[in-house]
Amino acid sequence: MTTPRDLLIITMDASSGRSVEQGNLSLALAGAELIDLIDAQALTLDGDGIVPAAPRTMGDRLLDEAAASLTRQAPYEPIEDWLWRRGRDLAAAYLAALEAEGQVDRPRHRWNPIRTGPAVWGDASARRRASDRWTSGEPVLAGLAAAAGIRDEPTEEVTGLADEAVVTVLAAVHDAVTELEAVRQRRSIENAAFDNIWRGP
Repeated sequence: MTTPRDLLIITMDASSGRSVEQGNLSLALAGAELIDLIDAQALTLDGDGIVPAAPRTMGDRLLDEAAASLTRQAPYEPIEDWLWRRGRDLAAAYLAALEAEGQVDRPRHRWNPIRTGPAVWGDASARRRASDRWTSGEPVLAGLAAAAGIRDEPTEEVTGLADEAVVTVLAAVHDAVTELEAVRQRRSIENAAFDNIWRGP
C-alpha cells in the first residue's frame, strides 16, 4: 500500500465523522504521492524544485503515473505548481482507479440499481494497516490528514519530523489548502454580492 491509499482509506472511514472537501483531499493526495516518491528515491528536492531521478517502476499504477508526469528538464517544477497540476480532481481519479481494481465497492440499492451508497474499502488488511498508521499518530499521515481537514491540527510528532524534504512538502500542502480555502471564501462573497444585486434593496 501507499501513503495516498492510506490517506484515502482514513478519509473514507465513517468514524472520522468529518466532511472533507474534495479539493483539499486532492491536494493532500498529490502531496502524499510526492512523499512516497521521495521515500523511493524517485526524486529529490532542490529548494522547492522537484528534481526527478532516473525513471523507475513504483509497483503502483497511480504512483507510476505520478512519477511519469514529473518535469524532467530544468527549470524543474516547484512543489506548489505540482500540487495544483497533479492534484486536479485527484481524489476522484484515485477512487475510480481503486474501484476498477476491485479495492473499493459502492453498494447499490436494491430498489434503485443506478444509485450507489458510500464507497467501502474491500481489503481488510489494507484498512488495518492504514488504521494502525492513523491511531499511532504516524507523522506523515497525520500531517496530510490535517491538511485535508480530517483532523484539526498536526500532532507534535509532525513538527518534530527530521526529514527536511518531507517537512517541505507538508508545508506546501498546507499552504495550497489555505490558498484554496481563500478562493472558496472569495467566490462565496462574490456570489452573495451578485445575489443581492438581483434581489435588489
